[in-house]
Amino acid sequence: MNKSTRGRALTGAALALAVSTVLTACGGENSSSATASGKAASATPAAAVQEPLVATFDGGLYILDGASLELTGTIDLPGFNRVNPAGDKDHVVVSTDSGFRVLDATRQALTGIEYKGAKPGHVVRHAARTVLFTDGTGEVNVFDPTTLSSGKKPAGRTYTSAEPHHGVAIELADGSLVSTLGTEEKRTGALVLDRNDREIARNEECPGVHGEAAAENEAVGVGCEDGILIYQDGEFTKVDAPDDYGRIGNQAGSDASPILLGDYKTDPEAELERPTRVSLVDTEKKKLRLVELGTSYSFRSLARGPHGEALVLGTDGALHVIDPDTGEVERKIPAVGEWREPLDWQQARPTLFVRGHIAYVSEPGKKALHAVDLETGKKIASVTLPKSTNELSGVVAGH
Repeated sequence: MNKSTRGRALTGAALALAVSTVLTACGGENSSSATASGKAASATPAAAVQEPLVATFDGGLYILDGASLELTGTIDLPGFNRVNPAGDKDHVVVSTDSGFRVLDATRQALTGIEYKGAKPGHVVRHAARTVLFTDGTGEVNVFDPTTLSSGKKPAGRTYTSAEPHHGVAIELADGSLVSTLGTEEKRTGALVLDRNDREIARNEECPGVHGEAAAENEAVGVGCEDGILIYQDGEFTKVDAPDDYGRIGNQAGSDASPILLGDYKTDPEAELERPTRVSLVDTEKKKLRLVELGTSYSFRSLARGPHGEALVLGTDGALHVIDPDTGEVERKIPAVGEWREPLDWQQARPTLFVRGHIAYVSEPGKKALHAVDLETGKKIASVTLPKSTNELSGVVAGH
């Protein structure tokens, strides 16, 4: 759920550097490395990285300069790791085998801040708060990301779901908390708690609830297997899919648009459905539109641009730029080579991360990472890494 309008565009100097420089990093020649504890391997502190990116690989994390894509550091971290912006200018949340850990990406070191628990899941940033949902315990942790710089675990709100499940939660500007309902076997909808954890709304007409995104005027959507559930101004509204089974499981929102971008699947029996349509949900009119792309995509393909435009990285290798108001595909920006989504969701595939006016796209088949200027459609930097990467994220200040 990256809200690109909250990212920072590259400065003129940084952009000039990115345009003029295409760097290749060689394995074993990193300017900084670290151990799983986050301690620098060298006695010399690592230099601060400008607007860092963080990419996962099998066995660790790469840290890259956001302007040049120079590989500045490597952190060893065994297991399958996931990464999300923490919500400030320095930190990234890493989901590990043992829970959520906080990485100071600017200083290239894991901090001592950790939220332990089995199956750490969604990380959501909204209204100057970051929310962590731990699937194995049902625990929700809410904190102010600007306090991470103290190096201490932030004081914050904690809520525990009635049953552990693969869920998600988001805190709104008024302190109300939208959180999913379900068990390990079945997910049914969402409830809303006020700032004192008293239940003020509930809707259980959202089978298979998964994922969230916030649109303009703080309309929050959570995906269902038969459409999408919208919460706004104290009320839930269900928007039905045109198909009996029309699953929206991953969404991307923007403060600049009332439209939510989502995926769309129609085959409940498929081992892996490779859809070619995406959904656009108008949270004001409470209507759902489907857009045919002519190419498939994956759950790591959705993002929003700086003007609210909907972005989808297709398996044809192009970034499809969609006007969310009309559903028209306005541009197709070449980004990577053609690819095919693997069956296992944990296997690497091209991944899209947008910050400001720059789209960062990984190309694991070539061990590559690219930066694309969304305004010009030009590729402004590329790097070849020692190993293929899987997930891709970075620091994003503000909500």
